Amino acid sequence: MLERFYPDYEAESAYDIDYQGLYRTGYRGIIFDIDNTLVPHGAPADERAVALFVRIHELGYATLLLSNNKEPRVKSFAGQVGSLYRYKAGKPGKEGYLKAMEQMGTDQSNTLFVGDQLFTDVWGARRVGITSYLTRPIHPKEEIQIVLKRKLERIVLYFYHRRNKK
Repeated sequence: MLERFYPDYEAESAYDIDYQGLYRTGYRGIIFDIDNTLVPHGAPADERAVALFVRIHELGYATLLLSNNKEPRVKSFAGQVGSLYRYKAGKPGKEGYLKAMEQMGTDQSNTLFVGDQLFTDVWGARRVGITSYLTRPIHPKEEIQIVLKRKLERIVLYFYHRRNKK
């Protein structure tokens, strides 16, 4: 039952993933969460985020920011990193992920999702068959509803890690 929340992979950070290697294996689109995946919650794109998107785009990837946040936040960040975006995406619902792939011209077989939350980011990606990377949150300061979800995430990750050690 908990398996529906398990990521395909874990990464310390969105900045540590081998995007070049993944491109060589056939991936062509990356859907990113923003807050606490690329920057601290509510922060603008920093030099590191901009450099990451430049590098990813140079490799040939299409990118899209998928966020449950409002348009001003998502549009501003997308403009700073040169990415497509979808706001008020309704994660973990399927529609946002499916429309994201449609916008990028990709499908489930060649799209990755990178995010920091199991119950929105990873679960939504799994529901539509996208390979998912779970990253550690960038910053410990989070909204109260996310703090509460993190406690439940720890339980799911305990069983995920226990299964993967076998």
